[in-house]
Amino acid sequence: MITPDFELSQDPDFLTIIIRVPYARVSELDLFFEGEDFKFYAKPYFLRLTLPGRVVENGREKASYDTDKGTFTIQLPKESPGQYFEGLDMLTSLLAPKKSRTAKHLVEEIGAPAELEEEEEEDFDWEIEQTLYKEAAESPLPLQNYYGFGNLRSGVFQRLQDELGDVVDLKDPDQTPTDERKMRRLEAEAAKFDADHYLADFFEDEAVQQVLKYKPWWVDAHKEMMALQGESSQKHDSHTSVIFSEEEREQLRKFTNKSYLLDKRSRHHAYLGLIDILLAYCYEICVSEGDKNVESSWNVRKLSATLCWLECFTSIHDVLVSFGRRVVCYPLYRHFGLVTRAFNDTVMILQLGRAAVLKCLLDIHKIFRESDPAYILNDLFITDYCIWIQKIKSEILQTTVIHVVASPSSDSYSKGDLLQQEK
Repeated sequence: MITPDFELSQDPDFLTIIIRVPYARVSELDLFFEGEDFKFYAKPYFLRLTLPGRVVENGREKASYDTDKGTFTIQLPKESPGQYFEGLDMLTSLLAPKKSRTAKHLVEEIGAPAELEEEEEEDFDWEIEQTLYKEAAESPLPLQNYYGFGNLRSGVFQRLQDELGDVVDLKDPDQTPTDERKMRRLEAEAAKFDADHYLADFFEDEAVQQVLKYKPWWVDAHKEMMALQGESSQKHDSHTSVIFSEEEREQLRKFTNKSYLLDKRSRHHAYLGLIDILLAYCYEICVSEGDKNVESSWNVRKLSATLCWLECFTSIHDVLVSFGRRVVCYPLYRHFGLVTRAFNDTVMILQLGRAAVLKCLLDIHKIFRESDPAYILNDLFITDYCIWIQKIKSEILQTTVIHVVASPSSDSYSKGDLLQQEK
């Protein structure tokens, strides 16, 4: 567990605690306070304080979360209004437990049921050792290795490496330049490719042919859109074919509106990353036949080099080849038919417009939100994509479709190209 950066202040009536927890899983927040005890948990952060005065729960307590800064501000009513709490800046002493505890209970019940003992052992250990947060020493040169949506993030993995090591395949993302990420990815794919597995799926493909029959929602929506366009020369709004559920609308209401100042190169990376993520998502929906499971999160992030290797693509060709290589190297079904199926599905989603793209992104957001520790990918990529795509004009997405379809890879996307080392 990581002890977060925190600070305390007070006024005559309240004790205020500000806790900085960037990229925490705030959907599973656990907060407790009573008397001099204060406990806070939001994975991977844990904070337990022994307060220098007593606080009370009386309905006047308040808590707020700033998503941009990643900070919780918690106001706790003092039990005795007007009391002055001394030593709020003595952070190390505040972290110390209220009293030492013996290794065993002073009173032990003889013959306690084994089931009860197991339940007690699984309880969260609030007495876990804590270390005061310290800012890392400044290096002579600031970190220049960026990642995430629009390459707007850096330094995220420095402190959270132990918690996030299973999310991405790239080791030390903050220290690895973009070009080196691609080189390492290609080496990992070449080492992982299993010819026997690929040939088995190629010759014994009954299961693959079965999942290829599945039709996700965008297939009928695309047919409806094309039919409407055939009846009239005017283009119809894709919202007529794409409907958001109440759960999806609730997701949208929870997002914080932002403006993204991306230069031309960053926008190019963002579009290519979006296509890469959609390809991985379409593969997952096909093989699971729309019934997502515990492997769904792994499939999406593993097949997307944007998510798994924090790669910044420079061309559609690189995106398509990367996706194809990863399909024949990693998942359960390693069949080229699934590659072309995902490609065709992605084109349909883009042709449907931003509403369809947003609906898919919301589903990816839900998949990662319910998966530990993949939720961090929402903070790095998917949440920003969900907000950004709403500001993109449909004409731009149509242009993106043209580039995808016109890419040389879409015509010469052969099996032999997938494992060829890219220069």
